[in-house]
Amino acid sequence: MSASSASAVPESNSIGKTPIPLPFDLAGLKAGRPVLWTAGAEPRPGIAAGAPGISMADIEATLARWDRFAPLLAGLFPELEPHCGVIESGLLPVPRLQQALGLPEEAGALLVKADHALPVAGSVKARGGIHEVLEHAEALALRHGLLAPGGDYRGLASPAARALFARHQVAVGSTGNLGLAIGVAASALGFRAVVHMSADAKEWKKERLRRRGVEVVEHAGDYAEAVAAGRREAAADPLCHFVDDERSLSLFLGYASAAPRLARQLQALGRRVDAGHPLFVHLPCGVGGAPGGIAFGLAQIYGPHVHCFFAEPTRSPCFLAQMLAGTPGHEQLGANPSVYELGLDNRTEADGLAVPRASELAAALVRPLLAGVYTVEDETLFRHLHLAASTEELRIEPSAAAGLSGPAMLLGTPAGRDYLARHGLQERMPGATHIAWTTGGLFVPDEEYARFLARGAAAASPRP
Repeated sequence: MSASSASAVPESNSIGKTPIPLPFDLAGLKAGRPVLWTAGAEPRPGIAAGAPGISMADIEATLARWDRFAPLLAGLFPELEPHCGVIESGLLPVPRLQQALGLPEEAGALLVKADHALPVAGSVKARGGIHEVLEHAEALALRHGLLAPGGDYRGLASPAARALFARHQVAVGSTGNLGLAIGVAASALGFRAVVHMSADAKEWKKERLRRRGVEVVEHAGDYAEAVAAGRREAAADPLCHFVDDERSLSLFLGYASAAPRLARQLQALGRRVDAGHPLFVHLPCGVGGAPGGIAFGLAQIYGPHVHCFFAEPTRSPCFLAQMLAGTPGHEQLGANPSVYELGLDNRTEADGLAVPRASELAAALVRPLLAGVYTVEDETLFRHLHLAASTEELRIEPSAAAGLSGPAMLLGTPAGRDYLARHGLQERMPGATHIAWTTGGLFVPDEEYARFLARGAAAASPRP
């Protein structure tokens, strides 16, 4: 497949006619304009050498771990007690938002996967971050004889277990939401928790961590520098476990475990996924672990019938840059390119997506499965945030709105229509399901959220 973009194309690329491969608009990407890249038909690099092979069995093992820990989580977090310790979000039909976004019924149905309201951590990062903390705690407890296989995991709240965990540190580098997930889970179990945060992390996220007793280490640089600093400090402490957002398989599998649960939710809503009923999933993307894990899990279940698109800010498209690396016509990009190499500044109000370089692990695992990546301007994020609130009362942060641009990019651009034509999807769209995966927002302070809404309302107002 040739990579494609949202650039102008001949009429012969219209739906129903023979598609002509479209060149990718690299100039538009470098200029910070919204673009859509889609995976093409040319041979794509496969799993990178040294990348771990994972399968549905690993996802099932992760789900089993969540089940083992559910009674403990219900005791540690009161908000989980009514849900028997399960950390999960709703899958919501959003007809008013669909109409406001201009997505007609004949293009399929829009749903929102509401990870912006995920309990405990308030973001999608709860899936990966809390899972890795639990896996680390489980390994320590088994090693020290505080837990027997098949035992009662509520015992990990005992004084003996907390004394063990208190001797150990859990650290992470983050722009905010992963730090919240790691910090909350680690401190609740009794670990010493440290979060290295970049300059673009929101102040309220730092304060929320500090109130939990988490040590926040601030760095003047960006996300990559915060991660590197945390990694160096952890390497010097044998009792420190560093949650590495760029390299962690445990994080990746935590995210991937969302897929079987989503499949059950789709079934409960009567939404079929098969050749005649394609599934399009639009996922906000930072370093790539969360959307990568979700996409990987969905691909194990639905195969060619699911089409996952990642959404990135126009000035922080690190995963798109990674997908271009090594492909014909983009030889100037290195093996793991930075957005700075594209002349972009990595500055965006979508703080969770402000990442200069993608995870090579996530890229290696997802590259053969990914349908495409598109970019979104900050003002569009705020406009869609406002629409989500005014139509469906969804309280999301700017980065969580990135997926809401997906259907329009797919249906309303030459690159998107080209993708549909190449895959024979045009006539199947009335039966399609579009899922916009909202990723954070539950704990945004009222004052901060009011500013988001005001900016979104201004962006939505007609200009004179």
